[in-house]
Amino acid sequence: MTDRKSQSGIPLKPVYGPDDLEGWKSDERLGDPGSFPYTRGVRAHPEDRGGWIQRELSGEGDPARSNAQFKYLLSKGQTGLDVIGDTPTMACLDPDHPFAVRAVGTQGVSLCRLDDYRDLYRDLPLDEISLSHSLQPAFAIAGLYCVARERGVSPAALRGSVLQVPFYCEDTGYALHMPFDLRVRLSVDSIAFCSKEMPRFHSFLEDTYYISDGGLDAVEEMALGFVEIRGIVRALLERGVEIDAFAPRIAILVNCRMDFFEEIAKIRATRRIFARMMRDEFGARDPRSLAVNVAAHTSGLSLTAQQPVNNVVRGTTQALSLALASAQAIEVSTFDEAYRIPSPEAHMVGLRTQQVIQLETGVTQVADPLAGSYYVESLTDEMEGRIEERIRAIEAAGDAAHLCETGWFRRIFQEAMERHGRELEDGTLRKVGVNEHVIPEDEDLLLRDVAEEKIEPFRERIDVIREHRAHRDAGRAKAALESLYASATDRDANLMGDVVTATEAGVTMGEMAGVMRMAYGQPADPFGSLEDPI
Repeated sequence: MTDRKSQSGIPLKPVYGPDDLEGWKSDERLGDPGSFPYTRGVRAHPEDRGGWIQRELSGEGDPARSNAQFKYLLSKGQTGLDVIGDTPTMACLDPDHPFAVRAVGTQGVSLCRLDDYRDLYRDLPLDEISLSHSLQPAFAIAGLYCVARERGVSPAALRGSVLQVPFYCEDTGYALHMPFDLRVRLSVDSIAFCSKEMPRFHSFLEDTYYISDGGLDAVEEMALGFVEIRGIVRALLERGVEIDAFAPRIAILVNCRMDFFEEIAKIRATRRIFARMMRDEFGARDPRSLAVNVAAHTSGLSLTAQQPVNNVVRGTTQALSLALASAQAIEVSTFDEAYRIPSPEAHMVGLRTQQVIQLETGVTQVADPLAGSYYVESLTDEMEGRIEERIRAIEAAGDAAHLCETGWFRRIFQEAMERHGRELEDGTLRKVGVNEHVIPEDEDLLLRDVAEEKIEPFRERIDVIREHRAHRDAGRAKAALESLYASATDRDANLMGDVVTATEAGVTMGEMAGVMRMAYGQPADPFGSLEDPI
């Protein structure tokens, strides 16, 4: 044994051989591609894979500008869409909130009302493409659902996904300023709603990417992700929703860092853990409930502001790792991520990276081409064991609501960020351009001009929203808000019907979030800057 370790701290040997798989049973650990325990992927044959969904994270400015961005990427061969909201949208703040005005449209698209979703999806074939949403789930689902119905598209035909992040959002970048019970309820209600109304839509996309890109290692990432999945599944079962009614539409969005083989092993172990958990613990019987789809973003944290051209290489390496692990959808973080939301040039490089790997390398010709590798199988087993051990330790620490409210999870994120910074500083984590092969700033010019171009806030959105409030049917909006408030006070009610009704009545996301906070005994505006909406 040497002092070699993976990025998660797994001890590594210089060479792996038959002794590392002694007594190892391939039928139990692997099976065939497309079969339990799905270690080798959820598709049986390479031709069934049809390639992964290629998409680049998009959204900037107002919905119309983002719509143009979508059409541009589709015209260049992108096969799905992935939209992210700006910081106010992710925090359930309308653009005219005093705390939102400096960030409107600068880190994603600004969305808060039905007209915004109409503009966002304008002229897009909603029933033909996969629509992934890094947005607040209940409001994004309501917006998509309403637009589809207006355009005569059956919601049952919609494909895509939306993130569910109720456990950790307050401790990371998606703070809703809502109590734990309300956050979980919105997740459960939206998943239950989609199980009936949008059965092809992955309404339960567990996002381990955002909880990991603060510095968590691969074991911590998946352990925290499974703790959240298990918590939401238990809540849905307690609500009386049948496991096979929603489990086929669970997917996981994972992060992909630079430890090439560990990331492959992580995804293979994740599929195995999920399959056994759903069958043996939750009693799922539909084979689709056991085979979890894995989507992936390459790691923004792995990218550097120094020598941004090197980020193209990092994105390529990570995308190849994901292709070999049989991910169902891939997004390559753009080379200018350290500076801004993706520029058109960076979007094109990210998309073309995927297309080159898929069309020119031959890695999609064979399912799970690394199966049987002494190293990969040993590492997959080690990842599985460590993830499961960490899940047990977290769940033994206490109730998830208590852990959230007491800052227990927050400390994990803080420690991870401190560890990451420390490892960069002492050179444990080697980074070209940062602590290795550094060049003077005046020589660091490749792609700098593109990367450093700034996006100004879309302050015109403030006037648009104020105008919208002044001219909508005030009585209809007020009645919808009062109905939503009443439903929110009834802990057994599903809120999605009222969210859809309020959306159609022209109520904004910030107003809806406000009355739900009020129903849980909190101020409508968490910052004390606005009057109560009812």
